[in-house]
Amino acid sequence: MADEPPGVVIRALLWKRHGADGNIARMSRAVLVCLSFALAGCAALPPPRTVESVDLARYAGAWHEIESFPNFFQRGCTGTKAVYTPLTDGTLRVVNECVRGGRKVSVTGTARPVAGSNNAKLKVRIGGPFEGDYWILDLDRDYRWAAVGHPNRRYLWILAREPKMDSATLQLIQGRLAAQGYDISRLRPTPPAP
Repeated sequence: MADEPPGVVIRALLWKRHGADGNIARMSRAVLVCLSFALAGCAALPPPRTVESVDLARYAGAWHEIESFPNFFQRGCTGTKAVYTPLTDGTLRVVNECVRGGRKVSVTGTARPVAGSNNAKLKVRIGGPFEGDYWILDLDRDYRWAAVGHPNRRYLWILAREPKMDSATLQLIQGRLAAQGYDISRLRPTPPAP
């Protein structure tokens, strides 16, 4: 049986345990119990809360990435920074830049406020037809730092106007994000540019 596919081995074990007749009711209950436990872990969290409102003129400017969830599009980046510039149509020009392999690289896109969100939710488009959700989850009242994430909680960034942040402020932000269901154990410090 060692060379058989797993499905054949399981069927053989069930056959041996329950005989040729099998006990379909017992097997069905076992399958239902297993599925119940598997699906219990999939219970959806409510969407995270954003800040009440964002003044895009104050939000504009350079933001340094302090920590983030690792993602494929920033792999190998150091000194990651985003620069937001207000445009006359109410959107923002977005320039994301970092140093990768010793070279400065950047991508440019746009961000538009989502209607009814008081600018706390943006749709960001970078180099293509697709838009991503950019939710401002936490924001210093003086716009010195921000926490930005995706509602599915797979993406998260902690940003600051300066390239470094004191540990007390960082821990405060992390605690607030954890309370919203973000797995802060996934956060990784962003290395400074060489």
